[in-house]
Amino acid sequence: METRLLSGNEAVALSAYDCGVNLGCGYPGTPSSEILDEFSKLGGNAEWEPNEKCAIETAIGVAVAGCRALVTMKHVGLNVAADPLFAVAYAGTDGGLVVLTADDPGMASSQNEQDNRRYAIAAGIPLFEPSDSQECYDMLNAAFELADKYRGPVLFRMTTRVCHSKCVVRRNRERVEPRPSAGLVRDPRHNVTVPAFSRPAHRRLRADLAETRKQNETSPFNFIKRGGSDIGIVTSGIGYQHAREAAPDASILKLGLSYPQPTELIRDFCKSVKRVFVVEEGDPVLYDFVSTLGTGNVEPYDEEFRFGELNVSRVRKLLKHDISPDPVPPVAPKPPELCPGCPHRKSFEVLRDLGCFVCGDIGCYTLGLMPPYNAIHTTLCMGASITMALGLRKMLPEEQARQVVSVIGDSTFFHTGINGAVEMVYNRPKTGHLLIILDNRTTAMTGLQENPGTGKCIDHVTEATEVSLENVLRGIGFDYVESVDSTTETERFADMVRECLAATRISAIIVRRQCVLAAVRNSKMKKN
Repeated sequence: METRLLSGNEAVALSAYDCGVNLGCGYPGTPSSEILDEFSKLGGNAEWEPNEKCAIETAIGVAVAGCRALVTMKHVGLNVAADPLFAVAYAGTDGGLVVLTADDPGMASSQNEQDNRRYAIAAGIPLFEPSDSQECYDMLNAAFELADKYRGPVLFRMTTRVCHSKCVVRRNRERVEPRPSAGLVRDPRHNVTVPAFSRPAHRRLRADLAETRKQNETSPFNFIKRGGSDIGIVTSGIGYQHAREAAPDASILKLGLSYPQPTELIRDFCKSVKRVFVVEEGDPVLYDFVSTLGTGNVEPYDEEFRFGELNVSRVRKLLKHDISPDPVPPVAPKPPELCPGCPHRKSFEVLRDLGCFVCGDIGCYTLGLMPPYNAIHTTLCMGASITMALGLRKMLPEEQARQVVSVIGDSTFFHTGINGAVEMVYNRPKTGHLLIILDNRTTAMTGLQENPGTGKCIDHVTEATEVSLENVLRGIGFDYVESVDSTTETERFADMVRECLAATRISAIIVRRQCVLAAVRNSKMKKN
């Protein structure tokens, strides 16, 4: 039996390879980014898609062909993929489909702390929650087996600490070769989501969930670590690891297949102890269920513990109902900043000095918010830099409207910015508008992944068709499209911005210079 020291992300990649996953696809987003990179390095078939909606729909097509597909994304990515997720829950698939969401409690690199367990409940999809790398390896296989059994998607929820922490993993099964395609199967009753077919599909979904709930009463991924009878802890995910250390004498019910919940197992456990605490990272999803079982001994959930990551100290406080502030670190962490030599620096200096009101987007360039630039004034979600700015342009007095600029990265533009670019042309403000695309030739903030504009596949070596930003913008109908290197042509860039702000047209400036980190990486790869 082979053993390896693996992070949760690496364990998922290895398990996907051993499960015979035919295609792994997704969009990079911390803390999930490494999964597909590692899967590709192992020899798996992997792709970065333009966004999460494209990824899950591609994966659904793989599963409809009778093959196995893994989709990976960070928690907010599931918002983008939600439309097809809810539809495929009804329609089902012939092959195995597992949708992995990596949640980010504490917002280490995200704009919110949303808890994607709620998606499992809302869509009616079974949910696995591993607590360490070994469970990541074992549970992914079980998730595919469950997806095969009920011909439907399974959600696989990880959190930051599970993704990035390492432990020894036993590779305890032989690799299964990827399945051959089942060919074209014409089955519109399952694959066409019109009301006549979706109504009975909804009933099938609920019947499958009821059967899964019964089977979950004896799942090996739900188990009790029996201790004393004074305190019982119901937990899932990384909360289990912290609870074991925080309360070594307590009895602990650990849920691995956490939805649909094993009702009788939880109720019987609660009855076997005097006081019940629920330890979970994120929203009180599990607490809300446990507290409805009528055992009368479930301790109230303190709102303070839904914020941020759990750790042993915080779980000890939770068990005491201690909601005092956590201690402040003696040394404040260094705030993030644009890298030395970052090609975005000069762009933000120019926008700052020209007094622009900058609607920013999601990416490393969001750090233009920080001193000495102070040049980002709004950031909401992927692609919103364009459409929010259009709303501002349409409402503000002309003098103020002409100060508004949209700034977006190359990967983010392909992700969701294209829709906003179409909106710019279709419903153009009277003052026109300026879109600045910061093209650093990579998806930098999440780990230097490729995107449709780089001309490379996921392995950074295999050639791919490069999607031209200039051609896309001109094809949409932009009046003005020019490219510039703001680092070496700073004055030219400033003149272009001034001209576009004064004009009444739909304009785009592509600021193109390779990320210094990507340049170093590519240089090393060429030498090897």
